[in-house]
Amino acid sequence: MDDIEVTPSSTGRPAEIMRSGHNACPGCAQAIAMRLILRTLGGRTIVVVVPACAAIIAGQFPRTSLNVPVFLAAFETAGASAAGISNALKYKGQDDIIVLALAGDGGTFDIGLQSLSGAADRNEDFIYVCMDNEAYMNTGIQVSSATPRYTWTGTTPTGNPRRKKQIMEIMAAHRIPYAATASIGFPEDLMRKVKRAKEMRGTRFIHLLSPCPTGWKMAEDLTAKIGTLAVETNIFPLYEIEDGLFYRINHYSRGLPVDDYLSLQGRYDHLTQKEIHDIQAETDRTWKDLQAKADRGKY
Repeated sequence: MDDIEVTPSSTGRPAEIMRSGHNACPGCAQAIAMRLILRTLGGRTIVVVVPACAAIIAGQFPRTSLNVPVFLAAFETAGASAAGISNALKYKGQDDIIVLALAGDGGTFDIGLQSLSGAADRNEDFIYVCMDNEAYMNTGIQVSSATPRYTWTGTTPTGNPRRKKQIMEIMAAHRIPYAATASIGFPEDLMRKVKRAKEMRGTRFIHLLSPCPTGWKMAEDLTAKIGTLAVETNIFPLYEIEDGLFYRINHYSRGLPVDDYLSLQGRYDHLTQKEIHDIQAETDRTWKDLQAKADRGKY
């Protein structure tokens, strides 16, 4: 690790861990997020990726875009691999190195949930960021359990009939020290949460909404706007959970109608007015539930 330690730049700004020239699609939220996350964590970080967009962005040795060690794990083992590396570092006495797992919704909500759950149950010491683009984008835009109801994907051409899995509630049930949501539309909030996670120990989980221009059928320059609207419509609220019990809402939205968010994405072009109404009703109900949890368990 000492050989690749990244020092602050001459400008006094945080050093960039992510190089230019990566393989992300134009407008990719995951590439933006990876840059911000790694800038916040610094050079003494080991990254675990799985076969997904994050692995494509990181690239293959010796042409990796990341200026830190990267371990490519099997699709289902981000949590187990991060736990193993973290324990190996502690055995060597290197407690100051952060282990960061980066996985998509497929590798978190679905294929990797068992290994993540096991690691969280043991409270393994790493930061896990789920970069949620709400489908299996890397393999052709197939539906995942993170895909919202009524959403078009390549395998749900008339709209997904199932609701999105509540991954934050699943992680909260493990009573891990820290879990948080984040959106690329609120970069300062994302970096603050990563910094907070860096200062803690145990399993820390960040659920990051990651708009995908390709899979969401939207213009490449709308990534930040879509990420902002997801929060301002309460589709994707920003909040934190400590010890699985104590909720804090980080941003009280403007309460914009969900159609402001849906109408900019081609994956929702097929929606009927009834379906839009259903999404609005479910969003309102979920927001009220979150407020009640925050009121019950204040810090």
